[in-house]
Amino acid sequence: MNTTKRFAAAALASLLAIAGLPACAQGSEEAGFQGYLQLLAARARADGVSESTINSVTSGLTFSPKVISLDRSQPGGGPSSGIPAFEPYRRTHVDAVRIGRGRRQYADAAGLLGQIERRYGVPGNVVLAIWGHESNYGAYTGDFDLARSLATLAYEGRRRELFADEFVALLKMIDRGVPRWKLVGSWAGAFGNPQFLPSVYLRVAQDADGDGLADIWQSRPDTLASIANYFRDAGWRPGQPWGVAVSVPAGMDRGQMTNRLTSPRCPQVFARHSGWKTIREWRAMGVAPNSGVWPADDVLATLIEPDGRGKTGYLLTGNYRVILDYNCSNFYALSVGLLADEISR
Repeated sequence: MNTTKRFAAAALASLLAIAGLPACAQGSEEAGFQGYLQLLAARARADGVSESTINSVTSGLTFSPKVISLDRSQPGGGPSSGIPAFEPYRRTHVDAVRIGRGRRQYADAAGLLGQIERRYGVPGNVVLAIWGHESNYGAYTGDFDLARSLATLAYEGRRRELFADEFVALLKMIDRGVPRWKLVGSWAGAFGNPQFLPSVYLRVAQDADGDGLADIWQSRPDTLASIANYFRDAGWRPGQPWGVAVSVPAGMDRGQMTNRLTSPRCPQVFARHSGWKTIREWRAMGVAPNSGVWPADDVLATLIEPDGRGKTGYLLTGNYRVILDYNCSNFYALSVGLLADEISR
């Protein structure tokens, strides 16, 4: 143990020595990464990962400049230029191709989806909408080596604890029997049909077809059951819709809608929602459903108008918050709900 601690301390010192340099030579970057890998190995070892798995994954693993470049090019790092309109996003994410593929899956897997809804309480169209959004029903799941991506992102340091934990979780997946060759996905570490992170896989992945492996890469039953289990775990309420598209009266008193709560998670996302009211109260204020279908009168809902006043608004139930738990973006959650509605239409 003392030897391990001394080695880890030396590796950390190597990492810190180069961390402040604005542009390291490739050799120095790789040397720092290799030192940091030993810290990750020690962390995994302390968390019960087998030595054989640690050695097999870390041996020959190298730093990925491409992953860092992709990470740093993501939006959100600079000054905000305002919130874009939702409608263009909706058109590209709730499109005819996704709707058509989703409807074919809905018809082809009707029996399976019925079993999943009975077991997990989550409607099949919602499960399929997540699959459609995340990987276009498995058409593209990513080709980055997950171990390399996660170790690189942890080494970079901006979200070190997150990615170090996910790297260790990836090793635990291998100990659990997931073949190393399956572990490819997005540059940010998500993988499989539902684009889970390793820690999510360990927590909710399901072996629905009973072959001994929760195969969210190639098994449709495992994929759909795993998504449904995620939603049940996040608090999905059976029998309640995610929301409904509505028309909002132009002269409605906006002072009655103020949301005085600040969410500790994704505050900018939740700040766009009104305060909670029952469907009965929204009706009394003149809000009308575009589809003619209301949730039950006593269901609580918030209002969002993603494209501003005079455009389509949406009353959102607690189940919308569950979709946000999957990906904390109003545009994402709205488009998942709308795609689910179109799939079952």
